[in-house]
Amino acid sequence: MTDRNLTSWAASAPRLVAVAAGREPADLVIRKGRWVNVHTREILDDHDIAIADGRIAYVGPDASHCISPKTQVIEAEGRYMIPGLCDAHMHIESGMLTPAEFARAVIPHGTTTMFTDPHEIANVLGLEGVRMMHDEALLQPINIFTQMPSCAPSAPGLETTGHEITPDDVAEAMAWPGIIGLGEMMNFPGVINGDPKMLAEIAATQEAGKTVGGHYASPDLGAGFHAYVAGGPADDHEGTCEADAIARVRQGMRSMMRLGSAWYDVESQITAVTEKGLDPRNFILCTDDSHSGTLVNDGHMNRVVRHAIACGCDPVVALQMATLNTATHFGLERELGSITPGRRADVILTSDLVALPIEHVISGGQAIAINGECLVDCPHYDWPARARDTVKLGPDRHAQDFEIKAPGGADRVTAKVIGVVENQAPTKALTADLPVRNGVVQMDMANGICQIALVERHRGTGGSTNGLVSGFGYTGDMAVASTVAHDSHHMIVVGTSHEDMARAANRLGEVGGGVTVFRDGKEIAMVELPIAGLMSDAPATDVAAKAQKMVEAMQACGCTLNNAFMQHSLLALVVIPELRISDLGLVDVTRFELTDLIREST
Repeated sequence: MTDRNLTSWAASAPRLVAVAAGREPADLVIRKGRWVNVHTREILDDHDIAIADGRIAYVGPDASHCISPKTQVIEAEGRYMIPGLCDAHMHIESGMLTPAEFARAVIPHGTTTMFTDPHEIANVLGLEGVRMMHDEALLQPINIFTQMPSCAPSAPGLETTGHEITPDDVAEAMAWPGIIGLGEMMNFPGVINGDPKMLAEIAATQEAGKTVGGHYASPDLGAGFHAYVAGGPADDHEGTCEADAIARVRQGMRSMMRLGSAWYDVESQITAVTEKGLDPRNFILCTDDSHSGTLVNDGHMNRVVRHAIACGCDPVVALQMATLNTATHFGLERELGSITPGRRADVILTSDLVALPIEHVISGGQAIAINGECLVDCPHYDWPARARDTVKLGPDRHAQDFEIKAPGGADRVTAKVIGVVENQAPTKALTADLPVRNGVVQMDMANGICQIALVERHRGTGGSTNGLVSGFGYTGDMAVASTVAHDSHHMIVVGTSHEDMARAANRLGEVGGGVTVFRDGKEIAMVELPIAGLMSDAPATDVAAKAQKMVEAMQACGCTLNNAFMQHSLLALVVIPELRISDLGLVDVTRFELTDLIREST
């Protein structure tokens, strides 16, 4: 493994000074562009950028003194020169791609820096899996910093993961070269209640001088929220309304506003800046979770910036939120996030600050994409066999394994139902009055209620939990199964047919993980995810094409939700209210306790 990080500023400083003074020539000069200065929120016409050793040496009205016959010159021709875009919080695994293929997908969109939390693979493979992601990240031609996952399991006692993360793991990882901080502290009840393990992880991070990521998934802004902030998390991306954003920045946190494939939380929060007039330097844009289809077809951080502008944000302020603000938050303001001397030469040329076409992308002083074409290699890590053998189901599943047994003699039951909320991570805790036939609780297709199962897949125990879910709109006999099941990543199966649910579960056991859709007894879509049951090392375009067929298959089964697969994959996320499912049972996330599926019977 090699670290692609550039020569340090200290090592480059003598040459940067010499180039800026005109004593030595630059490696590259970008000439006659419109310099978007995110430090001052100015747009300065007819400026040049001189680059040496992958860093910026000079930015000013005339870099002719930095040019020699050996200097490469790019004519900006009046285009805007903006900093490379930064994603402040995201999970590479959510794209169903390895770090290399994720990088290849986002480079043409102008993303040159990512702050990633690989807590998905941490739940499957533990610290070893984090190291694999970290090592592949360091091979890439863009900056990929890794946050050490904090919560595996995310809710101890409510789920069982393939591996656990400990304070000793966190302390060890803080010495790795690409670790930038602690990943989102999802166990917010643990922090609020002073859990020694959670506080030890935070302490290890702060003692290393690194940033603690937050995750406060509760609408309660009372004493619990204040206790969580006192515990050390420095940011939060779980806000969904203006009041959430304001509360966080008032307490010294950064409000991370996300636009992922299924999360649309920018529009409802950015009014804190556009209407309330709060200081925008404390607001940051991120994606959190982006599906491969979104990356290939719609974009990455360029999509988020365009959306923020469409929501009324000044274009330069929106750019600050995706560049300088992010760098500052992670203690890297002197390293990246702006087009100023000493920083990494991560520069985008674009002809329009609103539409934001990404026409020329430079990272570390090298052209990496032009007009949508990636120009560089994104090296792969040699993923070992143990990373490709993680789906252990035990005995084959049968239709009767997915039956919900009613209490003896009952004709009807009142059952709890997980209610999916489109475009949001929280669910609703609903109830439904359901009939019983031959001792088995029946679904209510007329009201959109079908079944969900959480199938254990880490240790081959043969165990599973059955429940009910509404909101997908499925019709006919069908099932969708996935080994992407945040965060414990067992297997989620949602269906209207017990037979198809069994077929789908067994199919994923055969292929070693992924997503499959069955309808009327036949498989109609499959996305193979052989690495940890979460990722493919195939090109993003190939994965996106299969994922699109999966989306179309879900629609053919009656689903009309936007990015329904993301909703599907989060139904086991037992740290976001209100009702979830785990290998241990149904979870009431408002109380953080297991709860019975059947409330009463008659």
